[in-house]
Amino acid sequence: MAIGYEMEGKTLWIKLEGELDHHLAQQVKRKCQMMMISYPVENIGFDFLKTDFMDSSGVGMIMGRYQEVHAVGGHIYIRNVNRNIDRIMTISGLYKIIQQ
Repeated sequence: MAIGYEMEGKTLWIKLEGELDHHLAQQVKRKCQMMMISYPVENIGFDFLKTDFMDSSGVGMIMGRYQEVHAVGGHIYIRNVNRNIDRIMTISGLYKIIQQ
C-alpha cells in the first residue's frame, strides 16, 4: 500500500496504490486533514491508476473528504478508475457527488 500526494493549484491529488481498505482509508483521512490545514486545498482528487480494490471503508473515506471540501465550496475528482472500482462507485452512489 502506497500513497502519493501532489498539489496542482488548489487541488490535492492523492495517488493510491494497492487496496483501499480500512487501514489505507485511515491514512488518507489523516493526511488529507493535515494537508487542508497546511495548504489552500479547495478540491481533492483521487487517482486510482494503481488501485486494485476498494471496500466500504474507501467509500466512507471519499464521502468524508467530500463533506470537508464541500464545506469550502470545493469538489471531489477521480481519474483512472478500473471496472471493479467503477462498479462500487456506481452502486454506492458516489458518482452523484464526485466529478469524473
